[in-house]
Amino acid sequence: MALSDQPGDPAVFVDKDGTLVEDRPYNVDPARMSFTAGALDGLRMLHAHGFRIVVVTNQPGVALGYFDLDALLRLRQALARRLARAGVPLTGFYACPHAPDPAAGPPCSCRKPAPGLLQQAARAHGLDLARSWMVGDILDDVEAGQRAGCRSVLLDVGNETLWQDGPWRTPHARATNLHDAARQIVRAPAAAGPAATPPELAAR
Repeated sequence: MALSDQPGDPAVFVDKDGTLVEDRPYNVDPARMSFTAGALDGLRMLHAHGFRIVVVTNQPGVALGYFDLDALLRLRQALARRLARAGVPLTGFYACPHAPDPAAGPPCSCRKPAPGLLQQAARAHGLDLARSWMVGDILDDVEAGQRAGCRSVLLDVGNETLWQDGPWRTPHARATNLHDAARQIVRAPAAAGPAATPPELAAR
């Protein structure tokens, strides 16, 4: 049985840097971590509507030697505590620690735009990918979500610069921040089934 066919809770998978928190390259210092505008309000709305919240993030700084897994764990714990204080329970935090350069080794299945992080979270937490969404600030996030069977929202905030086309890289909606994305998600009709070839952009 495919992951997206399994019954379970809907989730919103959220990219970390540039989507949930301000993008400070290779930062693992909790003191320097700050939420993007509208992030907490948006996550509270999604939680109130029954969505589980899962962070999925590429963290090549581990492979590049900028920080280790223990530092990333401390950041994850700090993020979970801050979200909990804001009334948002964090279901999971999944990070790809591999380098983006194929010359550094064989490609992994977890680095977005691959869907591995979302599939791993779905297996661990009993999530229904067909009823779930991926929200991120670049098209690699969109592709990862749609390859996993989710619908997607692109935060069109200027962080995507390449705009490479592909069969999984047309988002279902665009948003200005996480709060805007949450409004569109909770107003969207229920998914009829697993995502296939992405549709044209949804009208707001």
